[in-house]
Amino acid sequence: MVKAYIGIGSNKGNRKKNICRALELLQKSGQKIVGVASIYETAPYGYKKQNKFLNTAAIIETSVSPEKLLEIAKNIEKDIGRRNTFRWGPREIDIDILFYGRRIVRQRDLIIPHKDLHNRLFVLIPLAEISPQFVHPVLKIKIMEILKNIWSKNE
Repeated sequence: MVKAYIGIGSNKGNRKKNICRALELLQKSGQKIVGVASIYETAPYGYKKQNKFLNTAAIIETSVSPEKLLEIAKNIEKDIGRRNTFRWGPREIDIDILFYGRRIVRQRDLIIPHKDLHNRLFVLIPLAEISPQFVHPVLKIKIMEILKNIWSKNE
């Protein structure tokens, strides 16, 4: 079993229900949820003219490959009603694989660690809540340190 870290967000429809449903469907797909952060309301990233997001992060234990986990995540997004619109646009649900153990994956459709998570407070805050000591496998810095660095830049 591998510990994978998942980011989940929603800004369309019943946002909290969408996040809870995504977690439920992850569990039903055979992934064991071992930790879930609080849900945070955040401003949209990228495209700003849309509703605020609710975001959380979860730790799962999985026996499937990163590629299979991505397929499961995409199917859950589809089941909840996500339709691809435009980059950073509104969405019923967004499920991202942030980390897959300490593995580094670089494929056309799958990049792990998630390529820009170290710049996104809406990912780092819930991630730091559930795993502050996790070391980013590329940056070699603990999640809490990355978060502190961003906060100090924004002061």
